[in-house]
Amino acid sequence: MTLSLAQATDWLTRYGRAWIEQSPEQAAALFTEDCRYFETPFDAPAIGREGVRAYWQAVPDAQRDIEFVYRVLSIDGCTAIAHWHAIFTRVASGERVQLDGVFVLEFADSGLCHTLREWWHRQVQPGQ
Repeated sequence: MTLSLAQATDWLTRYGRAWIEQSPEQAAALFTEDCRYFETPFDAPAIGREGVRAYWQAVPDAQRDIEFVYRVLSIDGCTAIAHWHAIFTRVASGERVQLDGVFVLEFADSGLCHTLREWWHRQVQPGQ
């Protein structure tokens, strides 16, 4: 598969929508059944759609007022690299959290992601 900019953009838009709409189901549907989702380079990945769904289940419980933007930096074959930025409020504390990160996304012929690796940094502002 040769990934196009339009395909990468569409996938990232749907990823952001799943986050903003707080939908573990929408997030899981973006991945292959046997995917690997690495939140950090040192943690074990979430495996498969069920692993992604379980990982994303914390979002509706812990976050609100979510914003997500991205920019595709590079595409090589079936791999895309994107810079992303997210802001949300932690439900429990009211803290406003900013995340700035990079995705390396590897896609299957189906157009679904089979490997997601991310690196990100966080800035937290006290709640109001």
